[in-house]
Amino acid sequence: MKLITAIIREYQLDQVRESLIQAGISRITVSRVSGNGNQVNTEVYRGKEFVPNLTPKMRIEIAVNDEFAEVTIDAIIKAAKSHNGHEGEVGDGKIFVTPLEQVIRIRTEERGSSAI
Repeated sequence: MKLITAIIREYQLDQVRESLIQAGISRITVSRVSGNGNQVNTEVYRGKEFVPNLTPKMRIEIAVNDEFAEVTIDAIIKAAKSHNGHEGEVGDGKIFVTPLEQVIRIRTEERGSSAI
C-alpha cells in the first residue's frame, strides 16, 4: 500500500481529479495549503512590487494498493504538468510516494488493502 501526496496548482485541481477518475481512482482527499519552492511570483501592493512568502497550492492525498501506484502517479502528471514542450514549468508541483504501514476502515474495522 502507498500514500501518494501531490502538491499542485490550485487551478489544476479539476483537471487532475478528472484524470484520476478516468484512471479508475475516485477516493481522494484534498486540502488547501501554502508553501514555497522554486516558483517565484511577484505581486504589486500599493504600487510596490514584492514577492509573497507563500504560494497557495492544493494538496491531494490518495491511499492506493501497490498495483495502482503508477497509474495514479501517471494520471496526476498527465493533468498537472504544464504543456510547454517536453518539460513542464517551475511550479507544476511535486508528488511524494510513501509506504503505508496500515489502513483501517473505522466503520467495518477492515484492515490492510481491503480497507482502501
